Amino acid sequence: MSLPPIKPELLLWTEEIPGGTHWSGVVRRGTTLRFTDLEGRANVALILFNAEEKLERYNMPDTLKTQHIAHLTAGHALHSDMGRVMASIPADSLGWHDPIVGPIDDATVAKKYGTCTYQEARNGMFRSARTGLLIELGKVGLGKKDLGPTLNLFSKVLADDAGALHFDAAHRKAGARIDLRMEMTCLVALSAAPHALDPSPVYAPGPVRIECWRSGTAGPDDRCRLSRPENARGFTNTERYYAC
Repeated sequence: MSLPPIKPELLLWTEEIPGGTHWSGVVRRGTTLRFTDLEGRANVALILFNAEEKLERYNMPDTLKTQHIAHLTAGHALHSDMGRVMASIPADSLGWHDPIVGPIDDATVAKKYGTCTYQEARNGMFRSARTGLLIELGKVGLGKKDLGPTLNLFSKVLADDAGALHFDAAHRKAGARIDLRMEMTCLVALSAAPHALDPSPVYAPGPVRIECWRSGTAGPDDRCRLSRPENARGFTNTERYYAC
């Protein structure tokens, strides 16, 4: 899918996230985050919380079972643990993003890549997605108990007949883009560390550009709303939440 350019008058801000680093911020309902894999080596481990009530957050099992899916792409929605749609994906040029594996942790980073501390390499240190996300969550009083499954943008994982998971290293492409439209005002936390199953022996995650723009929320004929009856109910629940 070819994504249309963002109209300059709608663009709110742009941020480039270097590979291996992390970011968080509140993103308002009715805006869209466009993520671009700048070099074809990116992975973005991302989690969402209701910015007004952080006990409500992205729920991976409900997101997958309500839509009968094992990956995310255009036409899909991200559900919360309270039956509401937090965000939706109106456009995606890549076609597959991994919601299953979760963020890479410190032990896996050390086993695959060795160790490289901040004292040794400053901003070139080897930092896991789990640690990066916990740093961001700590800024708003959240911690380990709040870190659930993440969505891994730009990464594709397939299961073989025995159920083992395999990373598709040929899937990522430089310039790939995905739009994440906020149906709720969300605290967004992310890390650009490598995917846990990435077979590369070198710690070299690629940078990601984020563009935030005024898009509005999903309309009555939006494909994300109409793709599943469960999505339609989730959108209705979100709209009632903001109508009160």
